[in-house]
Amino acid sequence: CLHGVRVLLHVHERFLEILLNGSEVISLFSIECCGPPGSRLLSADGDGQIKCWGMTEHLVNSWECTQSSSLDGDPIIALSWLHNGVKLALHVEKSGSTNFGEKFSRVKFSPSLTLFGGKPMEGWLAVTVSGLVTVSLLKPNGTLLTASESLCRLRGRVALADIAFTSGGNIVVAATDGSSSSPVQFYKVCVSVVNEKCRIDTELLPSLFMRCTTDPVRRDKYPAVTHLKFLTRENSEQVLLCASSQMGSIVECWSLRKEGLPVNNIFQHRSPVVGEKQPMILKWRILSATNDLERVSAVALPKLPISISNTDLKVASDTKFFPGLGLALAFHDGKIQILHRLSLHTMGVFYGSSGSSQRVGEEPAIKRQRAGGPTLHFKALQFSWTSLALVGVDNQGKLHMIRVSPSMGQMLDMNTLLRHLLFLLEYCMIHYKDLDFKSVFFLTILWFFCLSWLAVKVLSTRIVAVKASLCKLSSATAARACDFHAKLLLVAISSTLKSLLRPHVLNTPDKSPGDRLSEICTKNNDTDIDKVMINLKTEEFVLDGPPLQSLQQLIQWVEDFVLYLLANLPNQGSIVRPGFGFLRDGASLGMLREMQVMIRIWGLLKPGCLPIYTATSDNQDSMFLLFRLLTKLWLCCELNPLSRFEPTCHKHPLRLQFGKTYTLPGVNPNAQVEVFRSPASQRMDHLRCLHPGISPTEDSKACTRCGCVTMLRSPNKTNAMRQWEQRWIKNCLCGGLWRRIPSTLT
Repeated sequence: CLHGVRVLLHVHERFLEILLNGSEVISLFSIECCGPPGSRLLSADGDGQIKCWGMTEHLVNSWECTQSSSLDGDPIIALSWLHNGVKLALHVEKSGSTNFGEKFSRVKFSPSLTLFGGKPMEGWLAVTVSGLVTVSLLKPNGTLLTASESLCRLRGRVALADIAFTSGGNIVVAATDGSSSSPVQFYKVCVSVVNEKCRIDTELLPSLFMRCTTDPVRRDKYPAVTHLKFLTRENSEQVLLCASSQMGSIVECWSLRKEGLPVNNIFQHRSPVVGEKQPMILKWRILSATNDLERVSAVALPKLPISISNTDLKVASDTKFFPGLGLALAFHDGKIQILHRLSLHTMGVFYGSSGSSQRVGEEPAIKRQRAGGPTLHFKALQFSWTSLALVGVDNQGKLHMIRVSPSMGQMLDMNTLLRHLLFLLEYCMIHYKDLDFKSVFFLTILWFFCLSWLAVKVLSTRIVAVKASLCKLSSATAARACDFHAKLLLVAISSTLKSLLRPHVLNTPDKSPGDRLSEICTKNNDTDIDKVMINLKTEEFVLDGPPLQSLQQLIQWVEDFVLYLLANLPNQGSIVRPGFGFLRDGASLGMLREMQVMIRIWGLLKPGCLPIYTATSDNQDSMFLLFRLLTKLWLCCELNPLSRFEPTCHKHPLRLQFGKTYTLPGVNPNAQVEVFRSPASQRMDHLRCLHPGISPTEDSKACTRCGCVTMLRSPNKTNAMRQWEQRWIKNCLCGGLWRRIPSTLT
């Protein structure tokens, strides 16, 4: 997948038509290292055409071909981006630590090719059916360097191939001609640039024969090798092989090890030389093999970056952290098995459309609705980044989403299960991976209190975005999702307005004008906004007229939001509605007070930037009244932070269980969750805080995660507003990606 499953679901139909172009697509690959995740895509077809696609205007459903290379008439069977040298490691034994550097660390790993200064060079590598390896390098000026070389001196047919990388910057290619009686060959590929030309050097590595061909019972039982995969992209020393026939399959796991070279008896009695060591060789040894299986149709390997050395596997076994340890095998009868990635022992079974039930005593390892038809099976299967979901395409061309239990079918207590989920939740937040498990909503609250105050301070916006994503999973918590999205917008507007403040003199003190504003507003509890302004240096708030006037729409949103919060105070006993979370959030209320003071000062300099109120009297000072009421609410939260404004539906304890969604009484669980709401049929640009009208004519884009809608083209010409819009060019304020939507659907 690109950036989780949702990007795959939003791929534009026209992009697929252009991509296919009448030829069979062999493979699709995405990139993580260049720009935002999934911003570039590689495709290869049966005619030898390789194309590099890029997002147009950062839209996930609008793509264009930026670069291409061709090997006419030579189908591509394996394709991969060059490694960028970034490798992460998860330390399960440190999952209880509050230091993220101990839980997730960078592993020393060299890029496949570097530019001046050690910067990784972008490019891709492909293997053809005739045994040719081709490399294309993207130079900084946009040109493409391409070179091709044979994997070995005697080129032969290659039916299956896979690509892995070593820590030293080399590339390893595994290839087979498709016959189980033939050896599986391994080649080391080194890429370099000499005199502005790409150069490829290949070297033959030790090969292996599948053990099933040496077994007299199975010698002719499985004649074809149908699947060949390295266990991980950054580990070329462990490989998974699957041999099949029309009746069944067998899977073997092999490992490359160093062994001492035996010395002939003639030289045994020779006097040893001082410091002489026994010569070592590399040799493939089988780790494990399955019994006879049903015919395998697809294989999926986990992507969670946990080490699979013996020490790390023992730690994972002791901590009972099973995500990332299982691989998935799909069979022609519709069944899916989760096997241990090294021992190949069965960890869980999903019976698909056969109608069978789970084994007695086992927790269901994979849960989904059963599909109809006994012949339905998966042709392609892929794990998510956290190994808690499977995405598959069946033989009828339908896309399926399957949820995998974090226990992988093992019996775990609730505390252990929650600890593992919290660990994966941190991984998603730190590395911006999508949340692919349907968790209970109190996980975020538990995790929030487990973090140190420094981590909360640095990662506060990501924490709010994760909370919003969790609350959006159920209509019962839709109001909380609205609060979190509103808080993201509120924080963004506050930081933007404070960034406009400049010190009056060049020798600036340690604190910026924005910090001094926060400090004064925190210490001054006066409900009179004019008295708070006395302690400020008004010369730091002097701005030109055009920037203030262009920001009026953001200022208007802030004031409308304050009015909405204060209007919700008399409705504390009603059902949960958006805004309740702010009534006990002292930090957000204090932020609103600071912006009220800034707007008050700017209104004296430029009255056109002031918000518009509908007051009962022309002589009423609405901002003065709002500040007084807002300050009283803020003082209640600061003096008694444990006071809660609870709706009546939360007065009874809730019993929550993992895997089962709880809905509040009186709430329709099938109702559509609308995080952003507009009055009546009026359309809303949620980032610019504008109303484009009931029937807008401009194309818009929507966030694939939260549904935020904004116009694709900017109607503003001032620098201040353009700087605001530039912050959301690549991602939404929640971190989600954009997709184009027609004007009739906005």
